[in-house]
Amino acid sequence: MAHEPISVFDIFKIGIGPSSSHTLGPWRAAQQFLHAVDASGKLSMVTNVKVLLYGSLAKTGHGHGTDIAVQLGLCGDDPVTFDVNQITSKIDDIRRHKKILLSGQYEIVFDPLEDIDFLFEESLPFHPNALTFLVSFTDGDQQAFTYYSIGGGFVVQEGETHAGSAGVDLPFPIDTARQLLQWCIKTGYSISELVMENEGAWRPEEVTREGVMKIWQVMKECTYRGCHTTGELPGGLRVARRAAALNKRLLKGKPYQDYSSWITAIREGGNDFAYTLDWVSCFALAVNEENASFGRVVTAPTNGAAGVIPAVLQYYITFCNGFKDTQILQFLLTASEIGSIFKKRSTISAAMGGCQAEIGVSSAMAAAALTECLGGSQRQVLMAAEIAMEHHLGLTCDPIGGLVQVPCIERNTMGAIKAITASQLALQSNPELAKVSLDAVVKTMWETALDMNSKYKETSDGGLAVNIPISLPEC
Repeated sequence: MAHEPISVFDIFKIGIGPSSSHTLGPWRAAQQFLHAVDASGKLSMVTNVKVLLYGSLAKTGHGHGTDIAVQLGLCGDDPVTFDVNQITSKIDDIRRHKKILLSGQYEIVFDPLEDIDFLFEESLPFHPNALTFLVSFTDGDQQAFTYYSIGGGFVVQEGETHAGSAGVDLPFPIDTARQLLQWCIKTGYSISELVMENEGAWRPEEVTREGVMKIWQVMKECTYRGCHTTGELPGGLRVARRAAALNKRLLKGKPYQDYSSWITAIREGGNDFAYTLDWVSCFALAVNEENASFGRVVTAPTNGAAGVIPAVLQYYITFCNGFKDTQILQFLLTASEIGSIFKKRSTISAAMGGCQAEIGVSSAMAAAALTECLGGSQRQVLMAAEIAMEHHLGLTCDPIGGLVQVPCIERNTMGAIKAITASQLALQSNPELAKVSLDAVVKTMWETALDMNSKYKETSDGGLAVNIPISLPEC
């Protein structure tokens, strides 16, 4: 069965942490709700809005900031542009005055403690991440709008069949790794070149190039910021940021005032194994510490796994001379195609498939991208993605306290390092002799997801989440 086409900008989305499915998705759902009501001509007639959170959104919603995201979405703010430094003050203002300005225009009474209902024991059948907006109007009418946050910031309304870029005919339609390889063989294109040809169905090439480089700019800024910010992460676990301390130790305490001089100093420090390994870990920690602090990040393909691809790309730029715009573009285009295959044939939602769907997919994406950029063949690229995912199969999602912190942040370091290892293995191997195909791993991952107990799927009902004693503040 053919799936809806997915663009590079569907896989890589600029947003705000800590979770693409629990923060960005509900935020987008609130925006879609406002748009639907506005389209009916009744936005100015709204008297009351109540939000119902189901399943995983209820069980880990507080830790993921789902309630915060919904409120910002109802205000009409956009996660791409909203000033993250204003989040706390705006949410405090809503709670204090018990009023919210719908779409920034229409004030209604709204008490987050009463009007956002966490239904811990209820789930809807389509997807574990569900939320419903119950709205009342001045004419006495009442309506319900239900949305599903299906991972990676993708949102579908109840009754819809797609969440990607529908209505586009691609010159090279791809649902599987096998189809991808067949098109590469037929055309002689690399994977990134094939992706660029497909992106042309949506927009001119120059627009795609500019958009992808903007994605990298946000990743780069996030990495630099995370490597220079100290303190504790919010949420009550009292997790200390580590990236800044590691950055300082590796650079022997010398400060650098901008990204370029910082990277130059890192590069001049050498490229021995331990040094490189420490920096890859530092880059990944930095991004996900920013993500955990409601910072601006890029879903890659999710927020919980947002550090893997920036860390591996930064490794490529810093230690493999991959600093040209064309090389960065090649990396991100290749990564996006691998992510879209997993999205179409399996899942990128931890609430559906555990952490294999997030860290595993991001590691596969990064491994594939690095392999192409280092000169690997199309078959070696697919082999690298397969190796990376093969060694994440069955990885559970068990965030302590429902926060995207432990073990999530460290898992990004492991996913990045596994991606580099998978790439090196593929580059030194003959893919014709491989016993396992990428498609077989994608299929296995989905079957594993279906078999996995729900307590290991972002519910905080099992694993580390129930075996590590914690005491979080009252919400």
